[in-house]
Amino acid sequence: MFGAGIIEIDLHGCNQEQAKAKIDEQIRKAGTSTYRIRCIHGYHGGVRIRNMILDEYGYQREPRVIRITPGENEGITDLVLREF
Repeated sequence: MFGAGIIEIDLHGCNQEQAKAKIDEQIRKAGTSTYRIRCIHGYHGGVRIRNMILDEYGYQREPRVIRITPGENEGITDLVLREF
């Protein structure tokens, strides 16, 4: 957990299926104070996970995710659940 409204998930070492399961769990657990889920996947081996995140959670496929934004660096992708 990063801050009151941000949940951080470290996805290093996960395959796409494991990463999706971790993300889905955090989306289910996210309370009303959570506005962002920060997925830390890395960028050397994390491109597949980043692409999976864009495919699975983009295009309004997950009703709680209103948009996806790049994080502070290439190895982070943020799922925005509500505007801050």
